[in-house]
Amino acid sequence: MVLLVAYATRNGSTRDVAEHIASMLRLDGYDVVCSAAAEIDDLEGVDAVILGAPIYTGRWHRDASNFVKRHRDELAEGAFAVFALGPRTLDLHDLNSTRDQLDRALRKLDAPPPATIAVFGGVIDPKKLHFPFNRVRPSDARDWDDIHRWAANLPAALGCGKPADGSRDLRSALPQAPR
Repeated sequence: MVLLVAYATRNGSTRDVAEHIASMLRLDGYDVVCSAAAEIDDLEGVDAVILGAPIYTGRWHRDASNFVKRHRDELAEGAFAVFALGPRTLDLHDLNSTRDQLDRALRKLDAPPPATIAVFGGVIDPKKLHFPFNRVRPSDARDWDDIHRWAANLPAALGCGKPADGSRDLRSALPQAPR
């Protein structure tokens, strides 16, 4: 099975999460491609797609939206999962608000229903932002344990089964996620 982890990112934090998810899946024995969503022209030979993108000021990243528009039919025929980064905190209200924004974006795109959806906290690095946002306090609300749990359950949620060579639980060998 070939799994694609596609991502959209503005400042790199969603790419970090996507690469971590791809690494976990590879350690389990899956053939995984991890690439920017804007660079993917076709899904030939891909059995499942995991698409991740941030939500900024209530909007899902344009590259993720364009990916869904380009590949809507293929996504409807295969296994599909979505994750988003967004809230500045892990407060339940913030997470639910971001999930509502993601759900609205998927409905607006007439996206096929994902097998599983996750919302993770986002990152604010003022050094990468323009005025006046470069004056806000830095934060990193990514919960790497939650990301790890979601990624571990992806194959089952996507109906992938075990890889041909047998699933090996080597996750303990995975480098620690950035904090």
